[in-house]
Amino acid sequence: MAASTTGKRIVFTGGSGKAGRHVIPYLLSRGHSILNLDLNPLPHPSVYTLKTDLTDAGQVFNAFTSNFHIQHYENPRHSDTVPVGPIDAVIHFAAYARNMLVPDNECFKGNVMSTYNVIEAACKLGVKKVIIASSETTYGVCFTQGDSDYHSFPLEEDYDCDPMDTYATSKLCGERCARSFNRRFPGTDIYVLRIGNVIEPHEYESDFPGYVNHPETRKRNAWSYVDARDLGQICDLCIQKDGLGFQVFNATNTTSSLKVPTMKYLKEACPTVPITREMGEYEAPLSNRKAREVLGFQEEHPWHKYLKV
Repeated sequence: MAASTTGKRIVFTGGSGKAGRHVIPYLLSRGHSILNLDLNPLPHPSVYTLKTDLTDAGQVFNAFTSNFHIQHYENPRHSDTVPVGPIDAVIHFAAYARNMLVPDNECFKGNVMSTYNVIEAACKLGVKKVIIASSETTYGVCFTQGDSDYHSFPLEEDYDCDPMDTYATSKLCGERCARSFNRRFPGTDIYVLRIGNVIEPHEYESDFPGYVNHPETRKRNAWSYVDARDLGQICDLCIQKDGLGFQVFNATNTTSSLKVPTMKYLKEACPTVPITREMGEYEAPLSNRKAREVLGFQEEHPWHKYLKV
């Protein structure tokens, strides 16, 4: 894909993680400049990592007014009163990525406070585009204790999210923070991405055969996923699309991880769960229809492009 001619200055949090290390190269290919805020370095020659504790509001405000690289001290001043130019967008991926990495209260505190601090700093510094990572887990089944059914299919953004676990609850709190700040700063677009199970390119060979051949193991992920590179496209489309205010988008690939048509499988595997509309033949139950219709997302990396069954 050709590089964008309108590259933005983007602060990306958590860019050294599983998703970020693929999303950032995609954004660079589109002509954007990136500063990575993380506790671990990103091994990319074009991206500087500023070690930042996002639960410390002071560090977040300072990082958002930082140079993007140590070499940028050679750049001319932005103005007499502001040495470094403003940023155009913030993409917030940093978080404890699931339950049981730390005790539940620390997961909740870290995820909620970091999201609050990032959104607050961005809004108060006049950043007009904020994109935050939420999660498939908000739909309530991924980390449920024992077995549980979804309320209905497909899972779309107006679904009544009712998770029981701490991680998903922290993500819903982040969504509420985003909505609140958009009301307070109505000129700022704040888009929430409910990100599906992130798949890296090498996982099509190592992990995906098991997903496809044993679909019963994928209920907690709603038989859906997102290729990390396609997630990069979704982020770039969010940067390009202005004026939507507060929005929630499912960030998933268009196709499910099933070998059989989606509705056929759902009727057999979840016979008591209603299907509220006609679904595409292989449409992912965690549907990205809104991202396709509003943002113009087009799946580039379906699993069957890399795995033959």
